[in-house]
Amino acid sequence: MDTGERIHYLDWGGPSGAPGGAPGAPRGLAALPDRRSQQDRAPQRDHQALPPLVLLHGIGETAWVWTPIARRVRALTRVLALDLRGHGLSAAPIGGYELPSLAMDVLTIMAANGWAPASDGQPVVLAGHGFGGVVAVAAAAERPAAVAGLALVDGGWEEMGRRAGDDPEQVVKALAEPPEALESMATWLAERRAFDPATWDADQERAARAQVEQTYAGHVVPLLRRHALLGTVTAMLSYEPDQLLPRIAVPLLVAVAGVSTPDDETAPDRELELTDALRLPQGPVRVVRYRSAGHNLMRYVPRELTAELAGLLAVAGGSASADH
Repeated sequence: MDTGERIHYLDWGGPSGAPGGAPGAPRGLAALPDRRSQQDRAPQRDHQALPPLVLLHGIGETAWVWTPIARRVRALTRVLALDLRGHGLSAAPIGGYELPSLAMDVLTIMAANGWAPASDGQPVVLAGHGFGGVVAVAAAAERPAAVAGLALVDGGWEEMGRRAGDDPEQVVKALAEPPEALESMATWLAERRAFDPATWDADQERAARAQVEQTYAGHVVPLLRRHALLGTVTAMLSYEPDQLLPRIAVPLLVAVAGVSTPDDETAPDRELELTDALRLPQGPVRVVRYRSAGHNLMRYVPRELTAELAGLLAVAGGSASADH
């Protein structure tokens, strides 16, 4: 960045002949085995008509959480997945966690890769999971011509400050990992695996490992330091969807996860907020609900979510071509 911070991202490449080279593991990293069956792979499309895809993770996660999607979508178009500021291998400065700053990080990565009008390049499709959806909306609202389509994956339409209260310190406290989960890498991985053993695989383990670092004593600590978490939570609580979503005039995909538990009291509020939010965007909107899946839709329904993103890429590519 022009302020000196470094933003880390994974470049998954794209189809042969597309900018970024042939499909493969993220550039500079050892190739990971790709054991997908033919039916798991995204449908082949004309990649020249599709915009690039930029993926943004949620609070506490890293770019690796998008691996089940990136593996499939890279057959269609160039795919990047970012570590948001303060997360993963990106810089964790004391400041710069306001939504405009986080949006500018994303826009800078896009421009550095030759995308968006500022670089005389094509606009991209932004997909954000959880808080990543908030950052995606902020980036699209800041530079509308740089974004051809937007995907909000179980987040990005809610005014979290109204529900969680306006005290970032309390939210940070609620997000703290239980001490027993941090006893060792083995306990950390075991807890993540327990969320849904059927979907636990090498990709999920790598994503879980990327969230923490192991100390000399064998314990693990989150890579997301407290000051960065506090700054990110403050940005989340400041988000006002009714101010930014009306500036979105591109195709919009909203993927909604089911409730976490049968007595989840937030479900009615989320539905009401979603109904209100969907009145705001100016472009076409598609809403898909996965009632039996949890928040991490990339883990629980990767094939289904990939198919929806492929559809959004096709619609956005057609819209971008028409605009051009």
